[in-house]
Amino acid sequence: MPRVIPTPGAIEPGEQETGPYVIEPPEAERRKYYFDGGQVEIAAHLVYELDPNGKQLRVVRYTEYAADTVRTLCPTAPELRALWADPVKRAEIIRRLEERGISFAELAEAAQQPEADPFDLLCHLAFNAPLRTRRERAQKLRETRKDFFDRYGPEARQILEELLDKYADHGDAQFALPDVLHVPPISAHGTVADIIRIFGGPDRLKRAVSELQSQLYAA
Repeated sequence: MPRVIPTPGAIEPGEQETGPYVIEPPEAERRKYYFDGGQVEIAAHLVYELDPNGKQLRVVRYTEYAADTVRTLCPTAPELRALWADPVKRAEIIRRLEERGISFAELAEAAQQPEADPFDLLCHLAFNAPLRTRRERAQKLRETRKDFFDRYGPEARQILEELLDKYADHGDAQFALPDVLHVPPISAHGTVADIIRIFGGPDRLKRAVSELQSQLYAA
């Protein structure tokens, strides 16, 4: 059965005032994560931090836990931006967050920010940075880095624009090659081999998409 526990900083039962309280979910409803000699359990946008013996140390909101974790991995916003702009290093940061129980879908829901880019959401929670939507970030790139798009021929430039639109709608998973090349409207440019030829070869296509991501998070 669920049990009631006071939230951190709440007045204890029996004192002059009561609440606020949270309903602690049954053990079976919690998701457990083990890392770096520690462990946490997550349920209902709350995180239960435990010592190595499983003794509960504190209960914090999921957003606060995510912010603390980001600051542990990357102490400053510029450091996080530098890592995030590189697709390989970004994947490593995401992996380390996931092994600590941080899901971007759940974090966006807990923060009530479904349109935010994960990078902007992390910076907002951890470093109090301004919060942008994916669409705002994409538009800023278009406005400030026209020279990047102008390096490519008309059809290649259109494909990059379409990739940016897909990112604005669905997030940076849309940059995954070659899967995204099979999805409309990009697939309308032909087969994967056709699209590779538009960019002048597979390496040039990969560099173009990688630089698009780098420019996106530099904007």
